[in-house]
Amino acid sequence: MTVSPDPRSLDQRLDALARQPFRARFRLRGPERVTAEEKGAATIRWHAYDLVAKRLAPAEPYKDGKQTPYRGHPVFVAQHATATCCRSCLLRWHGIPKGRQLSRAEHLYVVEVICRWIERELTRGAGETSGGD
Repeated sequence: MTVSPDPRSLDQRLDALARQPFRARFRLRGPERVTAEEKGAATIRWHAYDLVAKRLAPAEPYKDGKQTPYRGHPVFVAQHATATCCRSCLLRWHGIPKGRQLSRAEHLYVVEVICRWIERELTRGAGETSGGD
């Protein structure tokens, strides 16, 4: 697949991922939603960039496949919802090969996917309660 930050193609990819039962169960709520709302988009984007750099970008990430917690930060929830949680998911859903460090363009693409999902979640849930699981 082509690495593309085009908003329409990102939305199409996110819509396709949301049709997958495992991915569809992830929602931004509770403390993760509060964190995203309070920190703001710019800070969350920086966190996403940093977390991807440390946990996903290396050619062989530590504990690949188990390195992304399910809760604790809005970026973690977004990674599972967007299949950017491990190198196997990046390969399967985004066409980004394993076994080599992410290029700068790939790194930025992953951050954009994560941030776009969070943005959509915050917009979608504007009138909903933010209760826990």
